[in-house]
Amino acid sequence: MLLCKTHKIIIFVIIVKIKKHIMRYLLYIILMCCLSLTTCSNKSENRTSKRIKAMSIVSLKDKSEAIKLAKQLERKGISDKLVLEAIASVPRHEFVDSNLREYAYHDRPLPIERNQTISQPYTVAYQSELLKLKHGEKVLEVGTGSGYQAAILCEMGAEVYSIERYEELHNSSKEKLNSLGYYPNLFYGDGYEGLPEYAPFDKILITAAPEKIPEKLLQQLKIGGWMVVPVGDRRVQKMTIIRRTGEDTFEESLHGDFIFVPMEKGTEK
Repeated sequence: MLLCKTHKIIIFVIIVKIKKHIMRYLLYIILMCCLSLTTCSNKSENRTSKRIKAMSIVSLKDKSEAIKLAKQLERKGISDKLVLEAIASVPRHEFVDSNLREYAYHDRPLPIERNQTISQPYTVAYQSELLKLKHGEKVLEVGTGSGYQAAILCEMGAEVYSIERYEELHNSSKEKLNSLGYYPNLFYGDGYEGLPEYAPFDKILITAAPEKIPEKLLQQLKIGGWMVVPVGDRRVQKMTIIRRTGEDTFEESLHGDFIFVPMEKGTEK
């Protein structure tokens, strides 16, 4: 059957309209896929971008001081590049009282609330180096304090869980860390109890000094993991590494004398 010219024109118009609808539908699908990918990417990068934005407000002078501090610690024997990069990146002045800001990048401990201290940078670096962290390892920090050590661990790529017995310090450290773009898992509670519901941990770092090694914390170590803890009385403590070698077996090694505030039981408002 032969089609007249009019019929051919009608068929041509119909085909063109169908093609337009198909193209619009395909473009819609492509657009939705792109938006979905962007959303997923934004979720995974959201915290990183927040930290970059927060850190961008750190002055060049403070950044320079942090870098100088890292170089000073390297001269004192700290060799772990992850630790040195973290020291050079974290703005320590944000974790001390504004009246003590001029001393923030001195290699010395400084007082914070509740008669506690922010540890000497060398001590922070030394303990962090003893952890021998690998990216993504799950770390329990006992004694959040100012939050500076937790920030260092975050910078080193750890999955950080940190517990603090003073509610005031827990609240202030959480606010400070989040404002700087760090989001460790922070808890208010008794450090001697640890966080059994989140165990086992690859590493445990204790930032106050128990007279005896806390047994409950040892049981929260993964087999093959280890704890870094200063053990001793108020006068002096031995920096100790306890490695969990089996279900009920552990090995200890000593790594120098230090002075920390005592580790106390319970919680306080």
